[in-house]
Amino acid sequence: MKKWLVPLLSLTLAFSLSACGKKENAETPAPAAGGDKKEVTLKVGATAVPHAEILKFVAPKLKEQGVTLEVKEFNDYVQPNIQVFEKQLDANFFQHVPYLEQENKDRKMNLVKVTGVHIEPFGIYSQKIKKLEELKDGATVAIPNDPTNGGRALALLAKNNLIKLKDGVGIKGTVKDIVENKKNLKIKEVEAAMLPRVLGEVDLALINTNFALQAKLVPTKDALAIEDKESPYVNILVARPDNKDSEAIQKLAKALNTPEVKKFIEDKYQGAVVPAF
Repeated sequence: MKKWLVPLLSLTLAFSLSACGKKENAETPAPAAGGDKKEVTLKVGATAVPHAEILKFVAPKLKEQGVTLEVKEFNDYVQPNIQVFEKQLDANFFQHVPYLEQENKDRKMNLVKVTGVHIEPFGIYSQKIKKLEELKDGATVAIPNDPTNGGRALALLAKNNLIKLKDGVGIKGTVKDIVENKKNLKIKEVEAAMLPRVLGEVDLALINTNFALQAKLVPTKDALAIEDKESPYVNILVARPDNKDSEAIQKLAKALNTPEVKKFIEDKYQGAVVPAF
């Protein structure tokens, strides 16, 4: 009896220990998926300079807060808005309020400002003359072909007494609103991103600072004239009404308005880009 009883008792004891082990594991709560920090990926569209550079600067801090920033770079001003509206992107960072308002109107969108970040003073550039007084009669001047930046360019030309605009049009002026053109300037409307490329083919080009910086132009050094720091064209973070108040978007907005970002902008761009917060 003892010979077969011993293995039977051993088997019973082993089974009991195994069952106890299973019970203990079942009662131990499983760790929450992803831990305490919920990881989120934000897809943000931006033009390369300075917008994408600023976003990449804040990316490590956002990563610490559980937000992975995925930056998609664009060379145009149309697709970043369309892709946010169509939910291919979560947000974008490349434009000012007047441009956003015009795009919303023209394309029947409802994108919204989240926060302002910086100003890029608009400049007048030339490879043919060293100062505006040297501009000859009949010179060709290239300006952006989109309404808001085109109006901005014409306003800068008017401020420097190269043309005169109809009273009251301000930044909304078009070439049709030019009422005085003593130098008979030929105004050529060009896609904003192409302006640095045509600089050598025209006498003057009025170029958005982000594209000027991409072309290795230094606005504070190379521009013959430039907007002052009071420019109303603050570049903004843009999202949709359905996600603008989300935790991840608000973390990004907060990150873009920190003293660290202000110092980064001032040190890197040396006045070509000016913090707006």
